[in-house]
Order: sequence, then C-alpha cells, then structure tokens
Amino acid sequence: MLTILLYAFIAVTAIQVLYYLIAFSQFAFTKNKNNKVNTPPISVIVCAKNEAENLQQFLPKIITQNYPNFELVLINDASYDSTLEVMETFKEQYQNIKIVNVVNNEAFWGNKKYALTLGIKASTHDHLLFCDADCEPKSENWISKMSANFTNKKSIVIGYGAYKKKKHSLLNALIRFETLLTAIQYFSYAKLGNPYMGVGRNLAYTKETFFNHSGFMSHMNVRSGDDDLFVNEAATKSNTSIEFSEESHTESIPSSNFLEWFHQKRRHISTAKHYKFKDKFFLSTFYISQFLFWLMFITLISIQFKWEIVMSILGIKLFLQYIIFGVSAKKLKEQDIIFAIPFLEFFLILFQMIIFITNMFSKPNHWK
Repeated sequence: MLTILLYAFIAVTAIQVLYYLIAFSQFAFTKNKNNKVNTPPISVIVCAKNEAENLQQFLPKIITQNYPNFELVLINDASYDSTLEVMETFKEQYQNIKIVNVVNNEAFWGNKKYALTLGIKASTHDHLLFCDADCEPKSENWISKMSANFTNKKSIVIGYGAYKKKKHSLLNALIRFETLLTAIQYFSYAKLGNPYMGVGRNLAYTKETFFNHSGFMSHMNVRSGDDDLFVNEAATKSNTSIEFSEESHTESIPSSNFLEWFHQKRRHISTAKHYKFKDKFFLSTFYISQFLFWLMFITLISIQFKWEIVMSILGIKLFLQYIIFGVSAKKLKEQDIIFAIPFLEFFLILFQMIIFITNMFSKPNHWK
C-alpha cells in the first residue's frame, strides 16, 4: 500500500509539473507587446455601493488620467451613505463625469449586474473600461495602456488588479498570493487561446460585445460574476487581449480580516460552477492535484517512507514552481511573497477547501 501511495504521489506531482511547463509557462515567458498608440473615446465605469470614503480617495487618480477623450460613469448602487453626494461633488468639478443613480429594483435587489447594466446603457462611448470603487490606477497611463489593446478584432482586454501591500501581515500575503496565482492562470490560459475569466478591478470590453451577448442575462441570477462569468461566456481566442505592463495595473484595498475575505471568496468561488465544462475541468484538476500533493507528502513524510525520494520530488516541484511563479511575480511586481510559496499554497488550499464545503450548505451573500 505504501508503494502504491508513493507511485500515486509521483503521478500527482507529474500533473503539477505539466501544469507549470505547459500552461503557466505561457504567461511566465511571454513578453508584453508594445501596442501601437490607440486612443478611442472610452467610458470608464465605476460601480459603487457605500463607498464614499474610497471614492474621495481614488477618484482623483482616475479623473486625472493622461488620455485625450474619456468620460467617467459613476454608478451609485442604492447606497445609504454619502456616496451620491461625493459623486455629485466631483461632477461639479469635472464636466466629463456622468452619474447613474440606481434605486433598488424588487426583481434585482442587491444585484450589481443590474446597476452595471444601467451604467453601460448610459455610457456615451462604445469602448468601456471597468474598475471598482476601491481601485487606484498605478499610473496616469492606465487608460492608455488598456485601450491600446483594442483593435478591429480585439474587443475584450483582460488586465491585472493587484492589492495593496501591508508588511508583516499573513492575511495580506495570502490575499496577494491568491491574486497572483489567479492572474497566472487566467493570463496563461488566455495565451493558450482559452480566456476564461477576468477581474472587474481591471477589465475592458466594447459595448457592442456586451449587447451581442445579451449582457449579464444568462447569469443575472448569480450573485457574483459580472466580470468572470461575462468573460467566460464572451471571450474567445480571437477577440481577447491581455495587458500586464506595470502602468496598466490597478491596486485595491484588501480585506482587513479573515472573516471579511472569507465572505468575499465565497461569492467569487460560487461562480466557478457556472464556467464552461473545460474550464471547470482544468481548474478543478489543478486544485485537486495541489490538495493531493500536500496530503500525500505529509502522509509519506510522517511515516518516513522512502523519505529521500519524497523530499527529492518535493524539491523538483518547488524548483519548477519557484521559477514559473518567480518570473510571473516579477512581471506583476509581487516578488516579495515568492519566498513563502510552500506555506502560502498549503494555507490557501485548506482555506479554499473550507469555502467549498461551506458553499455546499449555504449560499453566499450579495456583493454588498
């Protein structure tokens, strides 16, 4: 039985190695292309629910972008704080701001997709760029970098949404590691011709693409997924581009405690079951292989069976992982968390398992 377990451990490690070499290396070793200057009129859309403080802090970084022709569409999604008042204050100062004030609709109560749809319909331009209310563009060229990817064929642009760094915080390191891993996956699969998701913190697409796919109607009843489910449905090899240059990044405020992050990830993970079958297969196979790897490793080491072989296999896996993740992290400016990969990966796997089990017995809450 122990010999069979060892062979199973080797097989699981081989699956992990294939993911690193065939899939994740696609992003790790790709170069960000220098796109030609392309400045179509663009509507930047920010949907906010009770985000008065964040809007005051981050809207100046958006409205002062170095871009010749853009409007800022601010959606107040039935806030009960001073979000609307903050928006109106900014509108008094800048003529290119448009406000969409959403009142709760009984049929779409607490549904961000309903609010976003109203904002998209109200937008002036065909090219749309999205970020969250707690997002801060990393440079004044954020719009320029994202919009440069639009062409006659490319109508969806997937960007990177980072989280602010906080020193000496396990939670912050875990959040940023999970964000890095997710980005490596969706960028890599997009490079392989299978774009399956994007993040609403930094995502662009055309209004034509949105309406050609009937917006969010196919998943309007799903509480999350205004970003990843739409991309999963509408993105193809031919119509999707990725943008990961540092100037194109946005940065958001991470959760401040584990419970808050737990509820956030519950909403996000609950959308995965609505992905296309092939996407669910590849994502779940990778996760299961991660889980089995550490389970078998701990079992074999604890009973000291062929420990020299087991440790050698661990070394091979970590060596390859450090190379792929290290190069990717350098692209996305997340190098500081690489040293803790084994610990963060192990902790994240356990955390995700708890979420999967919890979601089996109860549904996650609305987005706010």
